Amino acid sequence: MPAKEFNDEFDFETRVVSLATQLPAGLLGLPGDTFELSWQVESSAPGRTQIAAQIQESEDSGFESITADSGVIQGSRQLGVAAPGPNLRSREVRYLRARIQTERGWSSWSAALRVEAGLLSAADFTAKAIGDSSKVNDASPALRKEVNLAQKPSKARLYVTSMGLNEFYINGIITSDSFLNPGWTAYQDRLLVETHDVTHLLAQGRNALSALLGDGWWRGRLGFMEQEELYGAEIGLFAQLEVTYPDGTTEVFGTDETWKSSTVEIRTNSIYDGTTTDFGKAQAGWKLAGFDDSKWSTAQLKQLPISILKPRVTNPVRKVAEFSMALEPQTDRTLLRGTQNISGWVRLTVDGKQGQSVVVRHAEVLEAGDKLHTKALRTAKATDTYILDRDGRHVLEPKFTFHGFQHADVVTDATVISAVAVAISSDNARRGYFESSDTRLNRLHENVLWSQLDNFVSVPTDCPQRDERLGWTGDAQAFSNTSNTLFKSDSFWKSWLIDLELDQFENGDVGAIVPDILKNAPKLGDWILEGRAGWADAATFVPMSVYEYFGDKSVLTKQLDSMRRWTNALHNRRNGEKFLPVEFQFGDWCDPDAPGDRPWESKVSASFVANAFFAKTATLMSEAEALVGDQALSHHYAEMAGQLKADIWDSFHEELVTTTAGCSIALEFGIVPTEFRSDVAAKLAQIVAADKGKIATGFLATPLILHALSKNGHLSQAYQMLMRREFRSWLYAVDKGATSMWERWDAIAEDGTLHSGAMDTNPEGQSDASMISFNHYAYGAVIDWVYRNVGGLAPAISRPGYELAVVSPKPAQGFTYASTTIKTGFGDLSLNWSVEREAGLVIELSVPFGAEAKLDLLTTPKSQITCDGSPLENGTTLSYGDYNIVVSNPHLASY
Repeated sequence: MPAKEFNDEFDFETRVVSLATQLPAGLLGLPGDTFELSWQVESSAPGRTQIAAQIQESEDSGFESITADSGVIQGSRQLGVAAPGPNLRSREVRYLRARIQTERGWSSWSAALRVEAGLLSAADFTAKAIGDSSKVNDASPALRKEVNLAQKPSKARLYVTSMGLNEFYINGIITSDSFLNPGWTAYQDRLLVETHDVTHLLAQGRNALSALLGDGWWRGRLGFMEQEELYGAEIGLFAQLEVTYPDGTTEVFGTDETWKSSTVEIRTNSIYDGTTTDFGKAQAGWKLAGFDDSKWSTAQLKQLPISILKPRVTNPVRKVAEFSMALEPQTDRTLLRGTQNISGWVRLTVDGKQGQSVVVRHAEVLEAGDKLHTKALRTAKATDTYILDRDGRHVLEPKFTFHGFQHADVVTDATVISAVAVAISSDNARRGYFESSDTRLNRLHENVLWSQLDNFVSVPTDCPQRDERLGWTGDAQAFSNTSNTLFKSDSFWKSWLIDLELDQFENGDVGAIVPDILKNAPKLGDWILEGRAGWADAATFVPMSVYEYFGDKSVLTKQLDSMRRWTNALHNRRNGEKFLPVEFQFGDWCDPDAPGDRPWESKVSASFVANAFFAKTATLMSEAEALVGDQALSHHYAEMAGQLKADIWDSFHEELVTTTAGCSIALEFGIVPTEFRSDVAAKLAQIVAADKGKIATGFLATPLILHALSKNGHLSQAYQMLMRREFRSWLYAVDKGATSMWERWDAIAEDGTLHSGAMDTNPEGQSDASMISFNHYAYGAVIDWVYRNVGGLAPAISRPGYELAVVSPKPAQGFTYASTTIKTGFGDLSLNWSVEREAGLVIELSVPFGAEAKLDLLTTPKSQITCDGSPLENGTTLSYGDYNIVVSNPHLASY
């Protein structure tokens, strides 16, 4: 198809940069869906705007032949613009480019964006799944085969996945820098295939293909019910190497019964318990060509439905940081004292002798006497064991496991030389940056950031250390806004939401965890785990959060049916009654005034909480229908929500104003009628002030309370709560040395004693029901409020993804500055403010091309606002550019 040409003028001052699809940059083996493109624009002319765009597609990077052309796309949209052309075919490579038109003419074309499809049809897969006869907790299977290549390939792709975890090698070199592959999904319906460019690893002649397998989430111990083999009793490798020679011919090598199997040094592996590595069992050279595998067994074929193989759509788990650990020799061990609570492992260097063992056990905090606090691990051993095969220096790291820890013990007769804590996380790009004049608040921000990193390990887990590490939907719902502020986590959430829908019950209920391993678990006391308020509502809250923070309508389109099914399940559960039936609910989980061993018994009634979340879900459902669905259904759900809110207010208004949780939920979910909002907000502020900012809310209300205060004229009480340092506050944990968020406000008491974690559940099969973690992100949801109010930047839901940013810094007395940056889809949106004695509030604002910023500044009757020296009205919307704004006699909150 010939390119369409336009004879308009050219804008040489403007260029398109950072062209991207809706999938993570650098990902190979993409699904065949139509791409939605986004781009950023740089211009040396402030105030320029996009009035049109054009996208072209080609099979070559030079665009010698145009295979699809969008033509002129009128408008300013830069996020989620549909690319021209049909869906990708298996293995297909395409190149995309874009340009925009401004008032001055057309920009130059962007750099070409290369996209490559994975294997998208069952017919593309010729490999077979293979493994050995091992059982759970046996030695890791080692698999190998040598292949002969006629020439060095010009192109080679490895498509690989596994039942269980895998590491794949070509000629002794690992093919990926990621860990815990292929990650955890709803395996019964979705197993991710990873695509690697391995051209550089292959040579003419003999080449060795090899892999190690681990039990992982597939068959290893999983969940607090001590279950094993949840997805199957056998693990297996599925790999297909496709090479293209310089003459264009191809050759395919897949796993099959011609491969060989054995075991090497990995003797046991468990996500919860750790890895045992006996280097005396190693087989030198087994990953290289020429190794004698004549004594190895023939690999066994395993059953793997091809229909569940799906391309990866989000970032894998990678190393994100390293921290040196201090060595403190004790009489019976070496204590490794860390500086940051992480998910990962210790890379240990020792000097030892053949046959010596090295045992490393991990923990988050220390008890008196510098002893590891291991009670919080429950039954998880969190222990890596090594047996040395020779005299000399060894660098030790485990495989197929991770631990939540800050400190560790090493028991060995070898000499410990050094230790490094290796932190891993799903490799989502950092998005939010915040710093203020208050070092304690800055540390809180870092603690929340690290709890997200530590708990976003393939799925959004509750904690990274004990025998749990599950995708609790309530935690995800509560934290989703903050997660989308701190990191570019849209593809992470969209992948997890696919599993949420796959695991959704036939009646529309959503489980308490995703992937849902509790569906067929033994009964957990009197608990009901599916369809619980605030947990199952992740089905509606999380997609809307992704939409609000990234401007991505596709998540709503894809999840719309799931959202409807959940909302309708709530409606059906009422069975014609006004409210949901009274039954077990998690309530405002971990209310600090609830009995320590019964955290679901919050002060605010579970019935109010359940119906309030139903009303909010119906509201979100109406909004989603209006955006991407059926307008009649939007009206239907809006009426449903409106009636629910009226009924809730009529029945619960006297009760809800007695607790901060009740007031906060009612205000933030629109349950309080307009004429009563000021009264309820005043009551909330009164309780907070009387308690001197002491936190009295749990997992569901804590993300809402500061918003409920500040939006309704009680900013001082919001700051009073945020900046409180005494017991039961965010900064109390900071002062206690926390480097991540705690599960309970009183995890460490004022006298330094640790919470027992007692839990009154007594489920069948659970040996220890204690619940105490020093790395839970739920209470970190406060950071979204910090960005919006202290930092002063928020997305406007009317134009999401920060296409319209609300600029509303609300400084408090004692703060002298704050600096905030959000890496939006348009570019960096940043705001720096300082309070100066003479000038007042001085704001430096930078708005990226394509976005706008609306001022919503707190002022006093004496305030005047200037922008770059000229008077400016509050409420003004500013376009692309850098601005210096001054507010004289600004409002400063006291606390």
